[in-house]
Amino acid sequence: MKILDTTTAPNPRRVRIFLAEKGLSVPFEPFEMNMTNLRSEEFTAMNPMQRVPILVLDDGTCISESVAICRYFEELHPEPPLFGTGALGKALVEMWNRRMELNFFTAVGQAFRHLHPNMREREVPQVAEWGEANKAKCLGALKILDDQLANTQYVAGENYSIADITGLVAVDFMKVARIDMPDTLSNVQRWYNEVSARPSAKA
Repeated sequence: MKILDTTTAPNPRRVRIFLAEKGLSVPFEPFEMNMTNLRSEEFTAMNPMQRVPILVLDDGTCISESVAICRYFEELHPEPPLFGTGALGKALVEMWNRRMELNFFTAVGQAFRHLHPNMREREVPQVAEWGEANKAKCLGALKILDDQLANTQYVAGENYSIADITGLVAVDFMKVARIDMPDTLSNVQRWYNEVSARPSAKA
């Protein structure tokens, strides 16, 4: 078993933080994300989306998409539960992780891919207007998060979950995407200080 990993990319970091929270050690194999490697026949056979991370099991089965990899390890090692507990708890974590992923994390990623000069070869065509529009989407999602965190310690309630991991990685990725965090989001800042101080955040 191994995970193809790129330390500078946000999605592999989600998996590393998740595994650190679980106390699990899985071998990571560095993968250089240049266009030759991404478009190679061997890599495309493992993941036709040409993205990392990829979990490669001992029988050769490949699992890509960071949340799918995390779910695999959650099923094998349910403690501590990072996808929630009980019908309601699991539903709330799913709801908030999707909000973090679809409305916040994705918006940051689109701003980065469509505005950053280093992405010209990978994001074809780059559409600057779409990148700028996603900056606004990102800030809108942060305001919703700030309202939620006025009433809860963590994103999906009173327990740390994968929704916090997605949110933390998205906030840190804002720096790379050149999106400034508004000073007015005091609840987000309180939460960010807490989750970024966890040992797993350095994974």
